Parts: sequence; structure tokens; C-alpha cells
Amino acid sequence: MANFPLSIARRLYATPDKNGKASNPAIRIAIAGIAIGITVMIISVAVVLGFKHTIQSKVVGFGSHITVGNFLSMHGFEPIPVVMGDSMLTAIKNIEGVKSVSPYAMAQGILKTDEDFLGFQLKGVGEAFDTTFISENLIQGRLPQFSEKKSTKELLVSKSQADKLNVKSGDKIYAYFINGSDVRTRKFTITGVYQTNLSAFDNELCFTDLKTTRSLNGYEDDQADGAEVLIKDFSQLDSVAKRFVKQVNRKLDRNYETYSSQTVLDMYPGIFSWLDLLDLNVWIILCLMVAVAGFTIISGLLIIILERTSMIGLLKALGMRNKGIRHTFIWLALLIVCKGLIIGNVVAFVLMLIQKYTGVMKLDPSIYFVTEVPLEFNIPVIVAVNICTLIISSLILILPSMLVSHISPSKVMRYE
Repeated sequence: MANFPLSIARRLYATPDKNGKASNPAIRIAIAGIAIGITVMIISVAVVLGFKHTIQSKVVGFGSHITVGNFLSMHGFEPIPVVMGDSMLTAIKNIEGVKSVSPYAMAQGILKTDEDFLGFQLKGVGEAFDTTFISENLIQGRLPQFSEKKSTKELLVSKSQADKLNVKSGDKIYAYFINGSDVRTRKFTITGVYQTNLSAFDNELCFTDLKTTRSLNGYEDDQADGAEVLIKDFSQLDSVAKRFVKQVNRKLDRNYETYSSQTVLDMYPGIFSWLDLLDLNVWIILCLMVAVAGFTIISGLLIIILERTSMIGLLKALGMRNKGIRHTFIWLALLIVCKGLIIGNVVAFVLMLIQKYTGVMKLDPSIYFVTEVPLEFNIPVIVAVNICTLIISSLILILPSMLVSHISPSKVMRYE
């Protein structure tokens, strides 16, 4: 019978122990080991993916996937504007893979109240600016009216800035900008407060309209510090960046300033190198958990084989070959592994859903940049983890199953 080893394995799996329990202790321990291992692996992968993508989205949200600007400014020299007129913006939009492009201009100044003052960077953006990220992190008020044509005198500040200056949405505040011997004063209305917990940006960056920052810097209507480009697929960043190198870099504007481009990876290498280290941690956890699960299933299988020596001897005496008996115990172990995987997946998903909807596991935002443990339900990756665990478990079961070939039916029956 083709499925005879599987039939025996099912009977062994379902046979209650001496106390009437559904399975013997070796099987229960093996199932628990597999379940714990797969639970830890799934949660580890979900946490790391969630953390990486959360931090990545925050960094990109403050800037872009690709930034186009003046070559000298991007390589450490003082800010020099470039022409970001309709022709250049259209050329950028037409590059394959580009989703949107938005010009911007920066200005450095000091925010001052009656009691305190604070240095800050003012970022001016126009109507084309993607406000999705800032809107998601808005905790008070509303966004300013971002415009290239009109100076709205509206300001968006971070929570850390608002706390230091003791201001809130709706308050008026003065800002001072020093350009050589010239001091320019602007009175802004704070329309909103945002919080991302990415302190490198929250502590410095405020947002207003592009018209205001152009005016502060003395730029012409089509000049800017650069343009921020969002692409359709982050995984294609390298290939899109190469198109920018060919089609944008080393081009000259009407003032003979040279265009250049940088990816978000080039602009913030420290952050992304740190995130890449998390991948190594995941691989270490996965290897350790697979090793623990493998050791558990091997130990369980050896115990089960030793407990069933009389049955093995009887099957051999009835003419069953070693190969068939090995297949029986391999099938038994795979049934154990499958049940462990099912239980582990259920437990992992329940724990992840609890965290997603309750946020019970908190983190220190000053260290981790997030207030709670982030999770990402990446089904293809979770399926891959399960399949790899099943395959590896199947392979490591071959060696302990060889023990049945050393069991002699004559010796077993003599002791019986």
C-alpha cells in the first residue's frame, strides 16, 4: 500500500498515552517547541519589517526619495539656488518611475517669544508638495496653505518646538532671519503642530509656503534650493536614480549652475546603515529558532522511536523494510511539525493583532523614534518562513530516522 507508512504515522499520532491524553509527552513537547519557534520567527520578522518601513517612511516624508539641486550645495558648499522652472520640472516628471516632484527652499532663522527663542530651519513648499506624511503626524490644528504664488505667513511647527517655546496652534510668533548684515523679521501664525518622534527633524524643521522662503532668500520666482522627487516603487530606487544621473546630472540652468541628484540613501547613510543592521539581527534570530525547533523535533523523534522499538521489531518481523519504517516516523514527525506550525502561526497572529489594535507594547520615542512596537503583516514573507521551516525540518529528520535500521527484531522480541 503506497500510503501504508502515513497510515501508521497517523495512528501513532492519534494514539492516546497511558493517562488517556491525546498524545504522549514527547509529541506534546515537540509541538510546543515548533510552535514557540515559529511564533518568535514570525513576530521578529514582522517587527523588523514594521520598524524599518516606519523609519524609512518618516525620513522620506521629511524629504523625498530623490533630491535634485545645485551640485555645489549638495557637496558641502553654501546654499546656491538653481532654476526649477516648468521645463525642468516637466523633464523630471517624465523620467520613468517618477510619481511626483515638488520644488522647495530653505531658510535658517530664530523663533522668538517674549520668554524664549529657538533656532530653526524653515522649509518652504508649494502646492505640489505631498502632504500625506505631515497630515498623518499632525496632532494639533491644520496645515499651512502651501503656495508658490502667495505668502500666507502661516507656520507649521513640531511638538518639541512648541513645548520649548510654550506656543500652540493659533498663536502668533516672530521669526528673525539674518543674511549678512541684513536682518529680516516675519510675523507668522502657527496653524498646526506635528510630531513624528524623529528628533533630528522635529527639533529643527518648520514648514511654510514656498513664496515666503523665496522672498527671504532673495530668489527669483522660478528659483529654489532644489526639487524633491517621489518615485512609484522604492525597490526601484537605484534604477530610477541612474536615469536621473543620465538625464539631469551635469545639466546647466540659465545661470550656469550645475544640476545634481542624490537619493535618500546618499543623504542619510547613517540611518539606513543602522536599519540594514536589523536584517542581520533577524537572520540570527531565525537561525537560532530553527536550530531550537530542529533540536526539539529530533529529540522528540528519537524518544518516540525508542518508545516504539517493539512495534518496529514487529513490523520488521512481518516483512516491512527499513525504508518504509523510516518513512513512517518521518511522516509522524512532519505531522508534529505541521501542527506546531499551525499553533505557532495562530499565536503569532493573535499577538500581532493585539499589538496593532491596542499598542500595548510601548517604546521610548527618544531612542527608537516610535511610541509603540510597529508591525508589518507581510504575508509572502510569513509564508516563506513557514515553508523554509518545514523544508529544513524535513531534511534534519532523515538522520534520526536512520536509527530504525539498527533495531533488530530478534533482540526486541527476545526482550519482550
